[in-house]
Amino acid sequence: MTAPSFDTLPAPVRALATGDVGAFAAPFAAAGFMVATPARGVLTIRTAAAHAARPAVLLSVGVHGDETGPIEIIAWILDALAQAPRELAVDLMVCVAHVDAIAAGRRFIDADLNRMFRTTRHDLVNTVEAARADELVAATAAFFDASGPMRLHLDLHTAIRASRYPAFALVPALVAQPARDALVAWLGTAGTEAVILNPTPGGTYSYWTAAQHGAAASTVELGRVGALGGNDLVRFDAAHRAVAALLRGRPRTEGPAPLVFDTVRTITKLSPGFSMRAGRDTANFTPLHKGDVTATDGGTVYMVEQEGEYLVFPNPDVRVGLRAGIVVRRRGA
Repeated sequence: MTAPSFDTLPAPVRALATGDVGAFAAPFAAAGFMVATPARGVLTIRTAAAHAARPAVLLSVGVHGDETGPIEIIAWILDALAQAPRELAVDLMVCVAHVDAIAAGRRFIDADLNRMFRTTRHDLVNTVEAARADELVAATAAFFDASGPMRLHLDLHTAIRASRYPAFALVPALVAQPARDALVAWLGTAGTEAVILNPTPGGTYSYWTAAQHGAAASTVELGRVGALGGNDLVRFDAAHRAVAALLRGRPRTEGPAPLVFDTVRTITKLSPGFSMRAGRDTANFTPLHKGDVTATDGGTVYMVEQEGEYLVFPNPDVRVGLRAGIVVRRRGA
């Protein structure tokens, strides 16, 4: 993907894509909210008085710089709210996670930012993404530490490959019920067709907020990647309307319930000798059959144990030690 031409973008999209979150701040400050920009690309808007019953919502976009559809969605949602700021019914943090990668039109600069939300980074400790993750961790802690118990994090992405279910989400399995059930139901109203319950951290932003801050968190894949300013926003209409209603305290209730999948196996790249019988062009939720070998790594063989398993996020090109794919099975199947 070529670097985007920011000059040709609508003003709200250009502002958010460049991390200029301050462009949205003034109307909320004028309406009496406490507004802050604790880091580049990070905006927090909260009520002036403590309100424990008020939900705290974190919306993150651009964790991968080439996943631009969510940036456009949130830019237009913020722009509309800025014209009626008193309609904001939650304490809100908006995070444009990887501004440098967005500007470069690249997925990342040195390494995947969505593997940096962990305490140990080994040889990645000096990367651009490690430093940025530290900034986001600090800003996120400050936001949630000042919030009540109702905490939600939607980390919005678009996928780099086709999928049997174009819109799907990962929810950390540690998110407690009934918050998890409410989140899954809300994801259905946002057009999400499938939800994977994920028991393994993996260094993702959403798992970090669930584990460290008790947030009902999800990595939400809204569809396919597209160039900034060139996304077909009609495809994201359900997500747009659901997020806009959520921020106004009027969450939507219509929409089919997503299919729920359990993670039955995580495929980890253990060595440079790792070999996978799938590539980056393999669709998410590709069906597998009992006895299939999905990957080998020295003496380690990843084999399908039962019918009804599916492969998600296959990527043999990840660094050693990282997840190269997950195998899931539909709950109740």
